[in-house]
Amino acid sequence: MSTDVTSDANGKPGSGASGAPASAGTTSAQAPVSQGSGPQPAAPQAPASDKMSRESVTVIVTLLVATFVVILNETIMNVALQRLMTDLQVSASTVQWLATGFMLTMAVVIPTTGFILQRMSTRGAFMLAMGLFSGGTLLAALAPGFLVLLLARIVQAGGTAIMLPLLMTTILTLVPLSRRGAVMGNVSIAISVAPAMGPTVSGIILDHFSWRFMFVFVLPVALAAFAIGAKYLTNVGEREKTTLDLTSVILTVPAFGGLVYGLSQIGGSNAGVVPVIALVIGLLCLSLFVFRQLKLQKSDAPLLDLRAFKFRMFTVSTLLMVVAMMALFGGVILLPLYLQNTLHLQPLETGLALLPGGLAMGLLGPVIGRIFDKVGPLPLTLSGSVLMVLTLWQFSRLDEGSALGWVIALHVALSFGLALLFTPAFTTGLNPLPPHLYSHGSAIISTAQQVSGAAGTALLVSIYAVVSASSGLVAGMQAAFLAATVIAVIAVVLSAMMRKTEGAGAHGGH
Repeated sequence: MSTDVTSDANGKPGSGASGAPASAGTTSAQAPVSQGSGPQPAAPQAPASDKMSRESVTVIVTLLVATFVVILNETIMNVALQRLMTDLQVSASTVQWLATGFMLTMAVVIPTTGFILQRMSTRGAFMLAMGLFSGGTLLAALAPGFLVLLLARIVQAGGTAIMLPLLMTTILTLVPLSRRGAVMGNVSIAISVAPAMGPTVSGIILDHFSWRFMFVFVLPVALAAFAIGAKYLTNVGEREKTTLDLTSVILTVPAFGGLVYGLSQIGGSNAGVVPVIALVIGLLCLSLFVFRQLKLQKSDAPLLDLRAFKFRMFTVSTLLMVVAMMALFGGVILLPLYLQNTLHLQPLETGLALLPGGLAMGLLGPVIGRIFDKVGPLPLTLSGSVLMVLTLWQFSRLDEGSALGWVIALHVALSFGLALLFTPAFTTGLNPLPPHLYSHGSAIISTAQQVSGAAGTALLVSIYAVVSASSGLVAGMQAAFLAATVIAVIAVVLSAMMRKTEGAGAHGGH
């Protein structure tokens, strides 16, 4: 991650002029709230200039490294499921719960992070997240059987769910508006490179060691991040005395859990009536959850504050990321199926074939972030969405005779298109929010990503399964990618609506 924090002085309004209204780009971190006895380190302040302090950089780098570790863990087990079926003597439908349980926990916990991040200090939230993740990782490494391993994955997921919203909220608090694109670009290293590296890392480990070493490998890095954060992390922002609405918390379980479970299972080969029932219950409970939040907003006590959607660019950006995630997650599932079932690659070879695209997406993020700071979102998101449509269309034309090099080149191109979308969409969507909505906006976007990813996977895998049953695997893959292409066209329309945001307190943000 680059720590170059010198401004490029692009002249955006509200960059800290004295007496200007508090804006998202200029909000200084508030004094830390005392926790326990003893002196607390001073919170880093966002200075009046566009240059970030060394303390602010330390906070963000610490959170970024921790986020990279927890997101890497999300995909590190995908290649290991077959090995675990043999070693733990469980069926395919049972071992799949290691992935499904993780995803369900994420879907339930993320909507509560708006409350968690407002109620806890930065250091407290970090210690909770990395404590849960490290404890879950240790438990997984020592797990004597499947049920303990499943419990360990659920504990890991609880920590993972907190980390990304914590990172996003901290960036919004500390980073001046004119530098936000560059710093958000660095976030793409964690959210793009880490999941791409997961299958490759696990493939290498499984070639030489037991499956337990996937967790043994991650644990020292997690503990190091925990120790560094405990020593150097300072508190940013100001804790609020919000109350926890238990009805809302209870509703999150069937609402978001039901949606993600139903969508993730409905396209599977063994799908029956249960995923459909879960989906219906999820939709009903989601409606009740939204109604409950709208009611609680009148007393400023919602679990998840939906007033972020009053900001037009937040709404457009969130919808753009939903569409992009549907196409991306479907592609992430379909491409390995094509590489293994049609081109007959081994799991490790498949991971290595997909690695260049993941690296390209992450490593281009900081560059795209700097360009965004100068030109705004429209040129980037429009070109990125068009590139996404073209590459997905080319994926729909692949067959048994397609060259592996061409598939890798297309995946790199798709990853480049997504990189052009994600950093501008994240930044443009969160920029106009006032400080009290930072944590809620981050939680909304993270929740939308989980649900849309599951929806994209369910839709495209269902198309793949239905067409494959009647016309063969290649025809199924082509039909599914063609559907992804149609979905991606919506992203072009949304990209054309993107406009530069000026931060809270400025009129252009709405």
